[in-house]
Amino acid sequence: MPNAAKLAKKQEYFDKLVDLCVNTPKALIVGIDHVASKQLQNIRMELRGKAVVLMGKNTMIRKALSLGHEMHPEDYSINMPNAAKLAKKQEYFDKLVDLCVNTPKALIVGIDHVASKQLQNIRMELRGKAVVLMGKNTMIRKALAMGHEMHPEAGLENLRAAMKGNLGFIFATNCELDDIEAALGKFVLEAAAKAGQTSMVNVDIPAGPTGMDPSQTSFFQTLNIATKIVKGQIELISAFQILKDGEKVTASAAQLLTKLNIKPFNYKMEVEMVFQNGSVFPAAVLKISDDVLISKFLAGINNMAAFSRELGIPTEASLPHAFGNAFRNVAALIADVSFTFKEVEDVKKFLDDPTAFAAANAGPAASTSAAPAAAGAAKKEAVVEEDEEEDVDFDLFG
Repeated sequence: MPNAAKLAKKQEYFDKLVDLCVNTPKALIVGIDHVASKQLQNIRMELRGKAVVLMGKNTMIRKALSLGHEMHPEDYSINMPNAAKLAKKQEYFDKLVDLCVNTPKALIVGIDHVASKQLQNIRMELRGKAVVLMGKNTMIRKALAMGHEMHPEAGLENLRAAMKGNLGFIFATNCELDDIEAALGKFVLEAAAKAGQTSMVNVDIPAGPTGMDPSQTSFFQTLNIATKIVKGQIELISAFQILKDGEKVTASAAQLLTKLNIKPFNYKMEVEMVFQNGSVFPAAVLKISDDVLISKFLAGINNMAAFSRELGIPTEASLPHAFGNAFRNVAALIADVSFTFKEVEDVKKFLDDPTAFAAANAGPAASTSAAPAAAGAAKKEAVVEEDEEEDVDFDLFG
């Protein structure tokens, strides 16, 4: 009788749990560590007629769910915790792969020391412009590995190899990458130094009053900082470097900075890499301006033109230079003959009367160009006089 009653009570619990899992569309799974029986009783009374509170040992719950799964294998609510977790994971995998394949460009950002409030503000700032997606590295790598199998041409394997550290994604859906970087710069969090962390900046305490009373000189003595007492407060005799970039923060330095109300560190989302069209680039590519790109492109064109001219192989880059040289040769050939054409008329006019062109240019340019013209005219007159003298010398009737 006692065993039969116990088994019947167990079976009743199993039936009730399975029935609720199958026929109740939603439920909360709650932790009850350190919850007193009086608390549980009050909760039951508060929820009477609204919800069913069901507790039990884990062994009984698992056995009930196992039996329920055999009777209702198609109903995922029997395995609700695992099913919900798997469904959520799969949803994340699908979203990440879809964004990587169908969004042409994204920023990979480091989120060390980034607060949840900062992340929330960035999401709000980029709403409608970009998609911010975070996740654990294990989940990201698994999603990218699955995505690489489905889309081997999308470059997800390169992205997977780059996922090292505390990283996240910002996919640009309706803006440029520069806009995203500018938005990240708006949300910077000032933070105090903590003992043991590595400093990212050099910090100096300036000379002068500190606002601290003489009873706190021990903080400065620990760090060997020279001080003096002036008008009832501690003053630094000279500036002192308390933090160095790349070195760990000592407990004394952290405590002193806190006393002085100095927050030396600024934390924000840092752009680590750029993912675009299946390739991963360093973040430095965002610093390259259009002027730099144009200058590098033109330098390459100049090198190609020079190489083509040297080899005598015509290319599109060398054609303007070839035409220019050909025109100069043609102009030199017809400079002293009566034949002319439209493009060379201005050249011939200049050769016939350089002074006319020099007069058109005001200022120093006119004076400098007039000098060669005058010298040329003088030379021409000298040549004429020399010809006349030669005619006289060889006159047979003189």
